[in-house]
Amino acid sequence: MVLAYTEGLHGKWMFSEIRAVFSRRYLLQNTALEVFMANRTSVMFNFPDQATVKKVVYSLPRVGVGTSYGLPQARRISLATPRQLYKSSNMTQRWQRREISNFEYLMFLNTIAGRTYNDLNQYPVFPWVLTNYESEELDLTLPGNFRDLSKPIGALNPKRAVFYAERYETWEDDQTPPYHYNTHYSTSTSTLSWLVRIEPFTTFFLNANDAKFDHPDRTFSSVARSWRNSQRDTSDVKELIPEFYYLPEMFVNSNGYNLGVREDEVVVNDVELPPWAKKPEDFVRINRMALESEFVSCQLHQWIDLIFGYKQRGPEAVRALNVFHYLTYEGSVNLDSITDPVLREAMEAQIQNFGQTPSQLLIEPHPPRSSAMHLCFLPQSPLMFKDQMQQDVIMVLKFPSNSPVTHVAANTLPHLTIPAVVTVTCSRLFAVNRWHNTVAPGYSLDQAHHLPIEMDPLIANNSGVNKRQITDLVDQSIQINAHCFVVTADNRYILICGFWDKSFRVYSTETGKLTQIVFGHWDVVTCLARSESYIGGDCYIVSGSRDATLLLWYWSGRHHIIGDNPNSSDYPAPRAVLTGHDHEVVCVSVCAELGLVISGAKEGPCLVHTITGDLLRALEGTENCLYPRLISVSSEGHCIIYYERGRFSNFSINGKLLAQMEINDSTRAILLSSDGQNLVTGGDNGVVEVWQACDFKQLYIYPGCDAGIRAMDLSHDQRTLITGMASGSIVAFNIDFNRWHYEHQNRY
Repeated sequence: MVLAYTEGLHGKWMFSEIRAVFSRRYLLQNTALEVFMANRTSVMFNFPDQATVKKVVYSLPRVGVGTSYGLPQARRISLATPRQLYKSSNMTQRWQRREISNFEYLMFLNTIAGRTYNDLNQYPVFPWVLTNYESEELDLTLPGNFRDLSKPIGALNPKRAVFYAERYETWEDDQTPPYHYNTHYSTSTSTLSWLVRIEPFTTFFLNANDAKFDHPDRTFSSVARSWRNSQRDTSDVKELIPEFYYLPEMFVNSNGYNLGVREDEVVVNDVELPPWAKKPEDFVRINRMALESEFVSCQLHQWIDLIFGYKQRGPEAVRALNVFHYLTYEGSVNLDSITDPVLREAMEAQIQNFGQTPSQLLIEPHPPRSSAMHLCFLPQSPLMFKDQMQQDVIMVLKFPSNSPVTHVAANTLPHLTIPAVVTVTCSRLFAVNRWHNTVAPGYSLDQAHHLPIEMDPLIANNSGVNKRQITDLVDQSIQINAHCFVVTADNRYILICGFWDKSFRVYSTETGKLTQIVFGHWDVVTCLARSESYIGGDCYIVSGSRDATLLLWYWSGRHHIIGDNPNSSDYPAPRAVLTGHDHEVVCVSVCAELGLVISGAKEGPCLVHTITGDLLRALEGTENCLYPRLISVSSEGHCIIYYERGRFSNFSINGKLLAQMEINDSTRAILLSSDGQNLVTGGDNGVVEVWQACDFKQLYIYPGCDAGIRAMDLSHDQRTLITGMASGSIVAFNIDFNRWHYEHQNRY
């Protein structure tokens, strides 16, 4: 299999690493495949014909399109049409119920409709959502600041809309079917012009343009200018790309390219941002917030109708002022029927120039998202504000032993066999405390049948402590803390490190029995972490050691062991060895979605590695941030590090220091909310505090507890915070991130 643009062997990919296989179009022909790998990369192949595509799918592993969209992992799913994938998936319902964000849903629609980062002609399409790029402050409660998503870009300005409607109605060319627009909302040229400041797009741009940058007046130099052009210029109807909602680097000329001087004598350098965004990170964050706002949520289905749905073609498209050149539509041309190679090449060049309309996913109106208010009355909704007066503390559970609770894992998803809060004490006594999720929104607590956490009966009545006590000897010099333990996502196994023989060990939470011993380090293992789980319970485990290295392991959810093979479970091999620290590793965090491991040693900078073992960069703190102790990373690519003596830093995954603060508490536990926007901290003074992660603005302080906090976790619905206390108890708090955001976050 040889990729277009390359000669000879292009690369090797392990079958065992393949996670998803999608059918793709190339130049409007259904002859391509895109293969997604475990290390978060993907590769696209184009084949001579559809029969070959089918053969290849049947020789690749049976993974379907992965596990994210609620579809069976079958080869027929890899060969299904975009429309079939849309119909069979559960993502639309999940979006309506607000279980996934607008951003995630748009990425899903783009992905199944054939949009890909591997083809600039079919790059993912995202909408412009704001119209105000001029004012000093942006009020996200004002409808006037938002674009009307029921109209295509070309129809927003009524004067210009008349021009397009007339062009269509007075069409005279018999050779070409009529259209409103002679340019498209997504072309390789527009994608490259948005991303011209960052590699590899700079090189692609120069290769396509005789090694020259564009005329400075045409170069993307200001967000406000680009929005104005898309409203005035009759040949500009560009929508956005997803990077506008997550990649601040695209606005910075960090390589110092000479992009020329505009006619108004302004030097083109970094992209000019709206006055309401002081830095690129602000712009991306606020633009993303606008995308997730109520105004966009309640109209987004209308934009989906235009780009992916029933207004994409046919009489509805004519009515909506949404008809593009016929060569942008699938099915408009069969390249195989063109036998003359010169004609065929000309046709291919035209298709590449005109842009390509995504595959049509539905031919009826897309359903709207449920309103946030409507969801108030559904149990399990993660979104609604609880009664403002509801008390902060739900309950306190005091275990019979006074040993500090040093680890808390709240695996509370309702589909688990045992939804539970698993706790471990300093004396390595663990408890599986059942989770009763009866506190649905809309009820007051006294109406609930019982409290959310029920103490493990074996601990409560002291009857089965032998099934809950880990007796294996730990190295005397190890300080037992939250980093010494990992609980698997199904609550059935607990992994523990710190043993004198340089191993870490796996125990069954049901029986307390040892089920696996894992060797690999040259010195005592000092910390463990696990990534989020894939469906089936597979995840990554990282171990850090006094030997200054980390090892990345694979936990098999099916076999409940480290490693893929139950026959060789005595000596599993690590997936990667991560090096670069000079001292004992003390903290680590791993994110499967980003494919990254971030680790800190006793002293020195934190390091960012890929899950294949490459060292990407060091996160250099300021001069007094030398001793990292806690790390939390969000799938949005923000990394919060706590250093000794109350110092916090927030880094972007690309190594930029975004914010820092100092507090008067010796912090023992930190957590980020699932959307990465909120940081929760707790420490020796027994106070839980909530901060806005991007700038460490304080959002809330809980009433103090009578003991220090040693560990924390959040329930899956982000509504209950459970803390492990130095006094041997756990405390459950009501938490509501939305409330603080609505109180603080409508104006910028």
